[in-house]
Amino acid sequence: MDLQDMTVIKESMAGDEVEMLMFALDRARAQFAWKCDGLDAAALNKPLPPSTMTLGGLLKHMALAEDLRIAEFITGDHMPEPWKQENFDADSDWDWHSAADDTPEELYGLWRASVGRSRAAWATVLADGGLDQPSIFTTGSGEHPNLRRVLVDAVEHYIRHAGHADLLRENVDGRVGEDPPQPSS
Repeated sequence: MDLQDMTVIKESMAGDEVEMLMFALDRARAQFAWKCDGLDAAALNKPLPPSTMTLGGLLKHMALAEDLRIAEFITGDHMPEPWKQENFDADSDWDWHSAADDTPEELYGLWRASVGRSRAAWATVLADGGLDQPSIFTTGSGEHPNLRRVLVDAVEHYIRHAGHADLLRENVDGRVGEDPPQPSS
C-alpha cells in the first residue's frame, strides 16, 4: 500500500448529506491507510505496550468490519474468504491476532478488497433510496437502523481506529500528521 496507490481525497466544501458522509468515510479511510502503508511484517506486528494491538491487526480488523457491515446491514450476502471459514464464537479476537501470520501484501490486499466491496455496496444501496431507508439488520427489539446510522457508525469506527493507528505508526517510525500528503496540482 503505497501513497500513490491511495485514492486522493479532495476536500469537499459543499455537498448533500450523502456526499458529506461518504467524504468523511473516505477521508478516514485515507488517514488510516496512510498510517499503515509501506511497512514490513516486523513493523506491522510491533505493539505499543501495554496494548497488544498492532497495525497489522488493525488492517485485518478493519477489513473484517467493512465486510461484516456489508453482510449484516446492507446486502445480506455471505461473508467472503477468509471470514466465512472462521468460528468467531470460539475466538472473537481472531482477526486481531491472526494478522501476525499474514504477509504485509496479504493484509494490504485484504483491506483494499474489503474497501472496494464496501464502496460498491454503498453506491448501490444509496442509489436505490438514500440514507432514510432501513438497513436489513434487525435489533433484538425488532428495529431496523436506517442507513444513515450505519454510515455514521462506519465513519466513527474508522476515526477511532485511525487514532490507534496514529499512535502505533509514531511508535514504529515517527510518522505523525493528520492527512496523507496531497500531490500538487
